[in-house]
Amino acid sequence: MSREGEIALPFDPAERTTAGLTFIGHIRSSWAKGTAPKNLRAARETGQAARIELLPGYAAGLLGLEVGQAIQLLYWVDRDVRDLIVQVPGHTNGPRGTFALRSPVRPNPIALGTVVITSLDLEAGIIGIDATDAYDGTPLLDIKPWIGTVDVPPGWRPEA
Repeated sequence: MSREGEIALPFDPAERTTAGLTFIGHIRSSWAKGTAPKNLRAARETGQAARIELLPGYAAGLLGLEVGQAIQLLYWVDRDVRDLIVQVPGHTNGPRGTFALRSPVRPNPIALGTVVITSLDLEAGIIGIDATDAYDGTPLLDIKPWIGTVDVPPGWRPEA
């Protein structure tokens, strides 16, 4: 399913595993392969919320988070290929290196999404979030608070 101009690695990145990870939960959404929005902006435009369900033992890590707060989710986009190093996305006018794209197709299928907490159940380990572009059941690697004074580069001006 590659496009003209795309380049695949001559090896499977999954066979070069050098670190161990543990999933802390899963993202629950309405999305499946073929129905998911292209990105978080498009997901928000659908108006469909989502939630995070933590695995047992991790709920105490939510202490200090609040409804209305922005958080960053690191998640494992486990249902795409991992070997394309140059891609030809439909929204560009030519090939781009994987590291110049937000595509889920990458050697380490880790995605980053900044979302807003809409509800919080500290006891059950469930976080309501405003949107996601992740498929239902996507494994969650980590949650971090988004902090404007830390996460926005100095002097940064958003694109118009």
